[in-house]
Amino acid sequence: MSDPARMYREAAVRYASPVGLIVILYEEVIRSLRKAHQASQLNRVELRCTSLTHAIHVIGHLQSVLDFEKGGDVARNLSNFYNVARRVILECNNSGKCERLLALSGDFSNVAQAWQQVDRERAKLPDAASQQATIPPGALAALQDTASRLRVQR
Repeated sequence: MSDPARMYREAAVRYASPVGLIVILYEEVIRSLRKAHQASQLNRVELRCTSLTHAIHVIGHLQSVLDFEKGGDVARNLSNFYNVARRVILECNNSGKCERLLALSGDFSNVAQAWQQVDRERAKLPDAASQQATIPPGALAALQDTASRLRVQR
C-alpha cells in the first residue's frame, strides 16, 4: 500500500532546488518537533523519543553542511541556533517536559521562511548567476536578520 504523503514528499525532493532541499529539511524538523510535542501530551514516550531523535539527526545534517567560509555570520548564527535547538530537544527528552518544542518549531518555521525567500530570489537570477551566487543579496539580509534574532533570543 502506498502512502500519498510520502509519495508527495519524495516528488518534492526529486524536483527541489538545492535551497529547496534545505527548506524540506526544515519542514522535517518542524514536523518532528510537533509530533514529539503531541506525543508528550498523550504520554506516548516512545513516539516522543523517536520524533526527537529524528529532529536531532536532521538538525545535525543541516549543521554539517554549513559553509563557514562562504556563509560568514549567517553560518555561525545558524550553527549556534542548531546547538541551542539540540540542547532544548535533549532537555525535553530527558525531562519529558516539552512545552518549549512548539516555540522551537516556530523558530524553525521562521528560518524556513527566510530560506524560502532565498530560493525565490535565486529563481529570479539567470542560470549562470544563480550557479555563482550562494545567497542573493536581497535574501541574504532576511536570512541574516532571522539568524541573528534567533541567536539573541536564546
